[in-house]
Amino acid sequence: MGYKIAIAGATGNVGREMLDILAERGFPADEVVALASRRSQGTEVSFGDKTLKVQAMENYDFSDTDICLMSAGGAVSKEWSPKIGAKGCVVIDNSSSWRYDADVPLIVPEVNADAIVGFSKKNIIANPNCSTAQLVVALKPLHDAAKIKRVVVSTYQSVSGGGKEAMEELFEQTRAVFVNDPIEPKKFTKRIAFNVIPHIDVFMEDGYTKEEWKVLAETKKMLDPKIKVTCTAVRVPVFIGHSESVNIEFENEITADEARAILREAPGCLVIDKQEDGGYITPYESAGEDATYISRIREDATVENGLNMWVVADNLRKGAALNAVQIAEVLVNRGLIKPKKQAA
Repeated sequence: MGYKIAIAGATGNVGREMLDILAERGFPADEVVALASRRSQGTEVSFGDKTLKVQAMENYDFSDTDICLMSAGGAVSKEWSPKIGAKGCVVIDNSSSWRYDADVPLIVPEVNADAIVGFSKKNIIANPNCSTAQLVVALKPLHDAAKIKRVVVSTYQSVSGGGKEAMEELFEQTRAVFVNDPIEPKKFTKRIAFNVIPHIDVFMEDGYTKEEWKVLAETKKMLDPKIKVTCTAVRVPVFIGHSESVNIEFENEITADEARAILREAPGCLVIDKQEDGGYITPYESAGEDATYISRIREDATVENGLNMWVVADNLRKGAALNAVQIAEVLVNRGLIKPKKQAA
């Protein structure tokens, strides 16, 4: 007997990716339901070789549903996730609404799968920020080996992290450059075509943006609260795939060769690191792939026990949809939930 799964926000970038990944990975679902706001009711979305008609989430009864993959935005999640959880349906939420709640596990399965047992307090599990997810996949095995003291991250984040409208804006602005049309930023604060913008999310009192704060707070929650983390988050004119330049300071000695060997064996990591033309990964190659790619691993001579590396992943997959489905797989594989139909 399989599970009944609902996708909330099924018409968005991440929602569609969730449907694709559930089908690709053969998730044990007897029934998959596509949900969105009332205005999207009746829209069709693909699930494997099937087509699903989108239902309005406001009218849906979650009491016979086992898992809800929530990708409908923070405000919707804040209102709906506790209601859905109260119906006995486990919510795996992609927004930032629940990540910092002490009663909600924040999970990347390769990093802290054991923390998932706390989900039953609210029946909510949080998915991390897209840039944090790929970062901690790469940091975890190195932290286990040599204990990380400090991490300095600069991100190069694709526009798909801002949703479909952001992708459309990059496309329209790029076209406008070539035909000499005027460019008017709408989704972004400045022109994104052939430019980079050092500003993602809102500014906070200390001068950091919320996106930068998320990387700090989530890394500490999932990996180790003692690690010092600082981040500069930058939007770049790439459609899919987030990249990160990562500088790490360790308590114990670790060489670049040792780090390469550790990461080659680590779950979810793929090392592509040849010191030659093209011997590294770029976001273009990561699109549509599940791995967190690591390149340019080298020692930093300016600090004791320091390394630099380049980390790239498809932000719609490992940064969002894939991670959510992997969390659902942990619930199922560890026997933490049983299908309601079977229980009935």
